[in-house]
Amino acid sequence: MILLTPSSFFQYTNKLLLNDHATGPQIKEFARKNAANALSMANMVMGMASILSSLNHHHAACWLVLIGYLLDLADGAVARRLNACSALAKLDDFADFTTFGIATSLLLRTSDMMDNILCVCYVLSVFVRLCFFSIPFMYRGLPCIYSSAILASASLLSGGNLAMLRVIAVAMILFMISQNFYPHDKVLESETWKKVVYAGVVMVFCSSFPPACVYYLLWSVSYILFPASLWSSKI
Repeated sequence: MILLTPSSFFQYTNKLLLNDHATGPQIKEFARKNAANALSMANMVMGMASILSSLNHHHAACWLVLIGYLLDLADGAVARRLNACSALAKLDDFADFTTFGIATSLLLRTSDMMDNILCVCYVLSVFVRLCFFSIPFMYRGLPCIYSSAILASASLLSGGNLAMLRVIAVAMILFMISQNFYPHDKVLESETWKKVVYAGVVMVFCSSFPPACVYYLLWSVSYILFPASLWSSKI
């Protein structure tokens, strides 16, 4: 695995850009090392766009979070496939915090003080989850990507029913800060499951119908309910 510091990353980038005789292999190596970074940046852009959309376009904000969900999954898969860690080590965490923390919490925001407190609690739980989740081969506490997908999907399917979203948000907070163990989603690396993922991508970009939301909801809930049997050979 290749891990670069931010300073060495920018030095390498400048060297490549200033070199008039950069070869094809050099460019390909640069692209390989930074493919995951590009997906993390795209995830962050989706999160920021969702934050802006949540002010007036709740429906679009939910979909942007779900697109960020796919990009985050692709980020890890691409990094493993290309055998290259993120050159900016914390970029993925920043992107996750933007999309699955701030942007998702704003789906719950109203003028009511208690809803705003719930938003703050949700963001804090994502922050805690991102800071303390890393242990070998497992996650401690529910990964925030799945709680975010459940909230966004439920919001779309229920038409933004606040009572339901409040209950789900509280449950997701408890799952994220719990000490339960969840496996790394190794099943996503299988060829069969990739086809299912691609089907979901098609639904996202070609329709806005409930089946796409149900797809994401079932995907995320299955990770909570059946982590060992569906997502990993062992837990």
